[in-house]
Amino acid sequence: MIPPELLLIIINFAIGLIITISLNIEVGFLNIPQFGRLLSVVMGAIIAAAVPGRILAAILGYPWGAEYADHMHNFKIVSEINKVLASNPWLSIGVFILTLIIAALIGGLMGLLCAYPALRLKETLGITLLAFGDLAVTIAWNYDPLVGGTTGVFVVDPFTFVGSQLRFTIAALAALIVALAVYFYAELLARSPYGRMLKAIRDSEVAAAVYGKDVVKARKQVLIVGGAISAMAGAIWALFTGSMKASTYTRLQWTFWPWAFMMLGGVGNNLGIFIGVLIYTIARFLIIVYKGAISTLIGISPEWLEYILIGLLIIVIVLFRPQGLLPEKPVYSLPKNKVNSIISKVEGEAGGEKSPTSSQSTSEKTSVTT
Repeated sequence: MIPPELLLIIINFAIGLIITISLNIEVGFLNIPQFGRLLSVVMGAIIAAAVPGRILAAILGYPWGAEYADHMHNFKIVSEINKVLASNPWLSIGVFILTLIIAALIGGLMGLLCAYPALRLKETLGITLLAFGDLAVTIAWNYDPLVGGTTGVFVVDPFTFVGSQLRFTIAALAALIVALAVYFYAELLARSPYGRMLKAIRDSEVAAAVYGKDVVKARKQVLIVGGAISAMAGAIWALFTGSMKASTYTRLQWTFWPWAFMMLGGVGNNLGIFIGVLIYTIARFLIIVYKGAISTLIGISPEWLEYILIGLLIIVIVLFRPQGLLPEKPVYSLPKNKVNSIISKVEGEAGGEKSPTSSQSTSEKTSVTT
């Protein structure tokens, strides 16, 4: 049995890693000023809260329209659905996978829709994406039939089949598996020709365009990929917590903190982001657990201690380590040892070609001397 403290670290690390990796693909790889990460995250949470429950409610004969999101009926309907999921492990696993797929599709669609008005923007792109995120939260907060409006809704539990004792353990490990899969995908992307093209556009759009690279198309594709990945994080968080309330999805938690993770680890470096998210998650957990004792020593209210310390950390990073803990390193098209072997082979062949000429020249000199 994993201790609850470690489970809390695992789930927060997994969600933070997924969102920050998606942000790094957009910001670190292509230099898109992504200040609207909240949009795709909250859309993923809305999908988890609204879609699988309604599908199962319709199949089982329960109300699945506006009544499903009404707080008078929602708890009862979700409880009945969870009883069915508790006795059907394969159905539960299917619901979890289907939720992630739908969330990724909708998140990618949101990225595409955001791309059209924002594709050719530069200075105003960041504020445009930020406005889209706030718009999504406002709609979810004020339109009750979607996800309960101000009261929120309960979310169906695809992990209930393992029992209450293992439920949070399995959910946290499932989130960690998805996070690691996203991390390895980002690593493969960074080392691929497509990833190198994105970084070439980031470094010089003019030079990339001269070589025939479509900058606008690349921006659109990256917004789709980033939106799909971060939407999965929003869906996983809603499934883990078992509820969804729009007011809990804020720019601070779902846009600003991922930026802080990325700055701490190193923009453009996936390994640096992995380490940055891990350090921040552990530090935040320790602050929450020991903030009472810390506040007595430094005289700061525990309510604001976390924000003050993290804010100071960001200032220190910007001043003394702006490239992050692990700065981005060049990505070779081939492994470095293979590049060195090719160079050695070419040099060896060049040396072999020169040797007959040298021997001929030596023999000629000998004959002349004789």
